[in-house]
Amino acid sequence: MIRIDLSLATKIEKAVPSEKVKMLFAYMEEKGQSFYDESITQLQHALQCAHQATLCAVDASLVTSALLHDLGHFLLDERSDNHRFLSQDLNHEEIGSTYLQPFFPPSITEPIRLHVPAKRYLCTVDLAYYDSLSDASQRSFHVQGGAMSSKEKVDFEKLDYFEAATQLRIWDDCAKVQGAQVPDLEAYRDTVLQCLR
Repeated sequence: MIRIDLSLATKIEKAVPSEKVKMLFAYMEEKGQSFYDESITQLQHALQCAHQATLCAVDASLVTSALLHDLGHFLLDERSDNHRFLSQDLNHEEIGSTYLQPFFPPSITEPIRLHVPAKRYLCTVDLAYYDSLSDASQRSFHVQGGAMSSKEKVDFEKLDYFEAATQLRIWDDCAKVQGAQVPDLEAYRDTVLQCLR
């Protein structure tokens, strides 16, 4: 049975915007100290991904998507010492996106929802992309469905947030560098705050 941590949504549902962000960041600080089968913590990965987005000078929505894209892992308690997720796809992207929908617009939640299909897409259109992935990401690629069929590829390219999702995916796959020095969560407070519904 899949268990989703509902405590965060319960806390922030009726909070004022600034408190919503404060609670969200506190949750990420707490849950993000674990490792997700990579060489860095989940929080470090989120911060590196958001930094990649910032360096590309994209809008606040996509920076926020980058920062929050793996919230589903936190909610599902997917981490390196909890091995059930290694052989089963728990759809963290769908869970994270759905969880955030009451608080953020589709410009943020849709790239999050699509960032796993985006990896499948990128590996389908560029065979070298798969080789560039970390061992953990290669393993999850197969668990998450592997290469897309021709129809899946065409359908994915028609989606409104196709380009945003593929860009997010590229940052995601680059954001796994041990020892990288990047801004902390506080640097994104105003960015996330302006994106709230």
